[in-house]
Amino acid sequence: MLWDKLCWLLALLALSFGGLPPSIEPLSAPRIFLSFKELKSTGTAHHFSFLLNSTDYRILRMDEDHDRMYVGSKDYILSLDLHDINKEPLILHWPVAPQRKTECVLSGKDTNGECGNFIRLIEPWNRTHLYVCGTGAYNPICTYVDRGRRSQGSLYLQGSKAGGRTNRAADYSTSDSLDAKEYIFRLEPGKVDSGKGKCPFDPKLNSVSALINGELYAGVYIDFMGSDSAIFRTLGKQTAMRTDQYNSRWLNDPTFVHAHLIPDSGEKNDDKLYFFFREKASEMGQSPMTQSRIGRICLNDDGGHCCLVNKWSTFLKARLICSVAGADGIETHFDELRDVYIQPTQDTRNPVIYGVFSVSGSVFKGSAVCVYSMADIRMVFNGPFAHKEGPNYQWVAYTGKIPYPRPGTCPGGTFTPNMKSTKDYPDEVINFMRNHPTMYNAVYPVHKHPLVVRTNVDYEFTTIAVDQVTAADGSYEVLFLGTDRGTVQKVIVLPRDDLQTEELVLEEVEVFKVPTPITTMKISSKRQQLYVGSVLGVTHLALHRCDVYGEVCADCCLARDPYCAWDGNSCSRYSASQKRSDPSRRSRRQDVKYGNPIRQCRGYNSNANKNTLETVQYGVEGSTTFLECQARSPHVSLKWHLQKENSDRRKEIRSEGRILKTEHGLLIRSLQSSDSGIYQCTSTEKNFKHTLVKLQLVVLSSRTVNNVLVETGSPALAPLQSSAWTPSAGQYKDLLTILSQPEMGLINQYCQDYWQLGDVSVGDSKAKSLKELKEQKKPRNRRHHNDETTPAET
Repeated sequence: MLWDKLCWLLALLALSFGGLPPSIEPLSAPRIFLSFKELKSTGTAHHFSFLLNSTDYRILRMDEDHDRMYVGSKDYILSLDLHDINKEPLILHWPVAPQRKTECVLSGKDTNGECGNFIRLIEPWNRTHLYVCGTGAYNPICTYVDRGRRSQGSLYLQGSKAGGRTNRAADYSTSDSLDAKEYIFRLEPGKVDSGKGKCPFDPKLNSVSALINGELYAGVYIDFMGSDSAIFRTLGKQTAMRTDQYNSRWLNDPTFVHAHLIPDSGEKNDDKLYFFFREKASEMGQSPMTQSRIGRICLNDDGGHCCLVNKWSTFLKARLICSVAGADGIETHFDELRDVYIQPTQDTRNPVIYGVFSVSGSVFKGSAVCVYSMADIRMVFNGPFAHKEGPNYQWVAYTGKIPYPRPGTCPGGTFTPNMKSTKDYPDEVINFMRNHPTMYNAVYPVHKHPLVVRTNVDYEFTTIAVDQVTAADGSYEVLFLGTDRGTVQKVIVLPRDDLQTEELVLEEVEVFKVPTPITTMKISSKRQQLYVGSVLGVTHLALHRCDVYGEVCADCCLARDPYCAWDGNSCSRYSASQKRSDPSRRSRRQDVKYGNPIRQCRGYNSNANKNTLETVQYGVEGSTTFLECQARSPHVSLKWHLQKENSDRRKEIRSEGRILKTEHGLLIRSLQSSDSGIYQCTSTEKNFKHTLVKLQLVVLSSRTVNNVLVETGSPALAPLQSSAWTPSAGQYKDLLTILSQPEMGLINQYCQDYWQLGDVSVGDSKAKSLKELKEQKKPRNRRHHNDETTPAET
């Protein structure tokens, strides 16, 4: 008897609580949310499954020409297949020598496992080799990795001695690869050198790098204590260069985020390398605050002749602003630059720059995405320099004479054709640069406001990748935004009148089984894949999952996903290159801009089965029952209607008294015989009405049910169901405590067995009654109902 009561208590508890999700801001609510388990079941995501006993995975290089992706982690270098990251992975084990690890531990630096070789730099050296650097247990080291191919013979990566260290590599044969060739992936013996100025000592400190024409440019901390930050140039034939040491005007405790080469003109000597970082800045009498920066240097900078020897003589920086103006006129600044994505355009000199920012401090969580144009950035670098003067030593615009050539101009370029080196610059130019590295004006985003904003949520954006997608009604930029809770949001922002925009969160997916911040993301438009890295591992997932939006044309159209269109039978991948003669092309329905299913899906929204019942559900008089109906989109409004027996009229149901409308359905407490009837749940979105659920509820008297159970030898429900029993707050707490116990697995199994009719020996009529009661226990798919659609009533 106790067990049977407990089964009913569990059912009632589930109905009462319903597992409802927390409220979400309407603008940031995704149309589809997929848990890790649901995402895995779609077959569109695959996690790197090799157990290496490693951590801190970072996607450091994409090589689409070789179909490889290079990942660094603690003590390992991975070469993964872009098509399937678990297909023939090539793995190098590159730990530090035991003696070096011991020295690191003795220095007190292994509180969180830092005394390993964390791979932080992977750059292509040439067509056959990579240049790789790691932290080397607080003693950075670099080496070369052979990543070529050999045409015959099985691949066996033998251990090699390099610099007194034993480098072990796994044995992976790749005899099934393209053209019967095999990849080589091995450390070059005897090629280990110092990583100082290329890779940080401390794995917790970010670094960025770019290998250009054999020269390695890096933003990095170069000392054991992490106090000396610099932008370095090493390797190659040019002079080794760095920023002015311990000069807070140049760099002040920076966190490096990204580095990218962007040409200024058709003249190669004008090419500049841009660095994105955040650093501390302070005015007189104020505490330091974080500011986001964009800095740049000329690639052919050789430093000064007498001043700034072996120091950059073209380094300039400007502030990046990403803020929202409040109703009171006070701006909320998103000061912490977290990630940058450079979206190329047909003009290589003018890419679009996307930045992810978060709020500094701990008052509240907030994130934003801001977009910048190179025209605005160049205008700021061509504007006034910042200068400190006056009694309060405040920053002002420099109004004095600007020396020639203008500080920050590259030698031998468009404006200085007769100066072949920065060593030819006058001393006044070099001295001016040393004291005025900062621009007075800041760089504001396009339209002076963020593209995406998140506030009052329990997460922050950490990474970004952008894909340009061609749809039936135009081209769209799709943003993939990683979060610190291990999810990826797919977002598009549509322009509206008066410079307003409409943001659509198409989907949010849990990428990792254990929630963990996403650290790196790379995108491949060619392969329609997104590659995601975190401390725990690497995952690749498809850019689109069209079939999860629904099984009818209206669902596909309302989703407004530029990757997807209705092809006449299902929601599938839209292809702009489809031949005109293809029959499915004529059936395609897509409307990203407006998402109007009434216009797009005419003829596909059949109402032939409009009056067909989906199921019959039974309830017991005096008990509680739940009618499930969950919308696919958070942007719809749900309504319930009841049509009682022997009546043609439908009455809308509202939350009152015994009836509670929830996001998951309708909860009816203390059932009465008058609750019997036909219930219909409809959703309305964009003036389009959608029938989600239509069922008949039959309320059985408790006396009838008790009689049936008593005759079959089952316990009666009278003690629990004879009245409208509602647990108190204390009883709910006790039940929750019971639910958390390991023994609940046995209870749940007992309850499942209890409702199996196979073990109950009864007559045909009584078995039918029990079977009818059991129907309400069956789980139902919340995502794929048999949908009927009708235009909304006006």
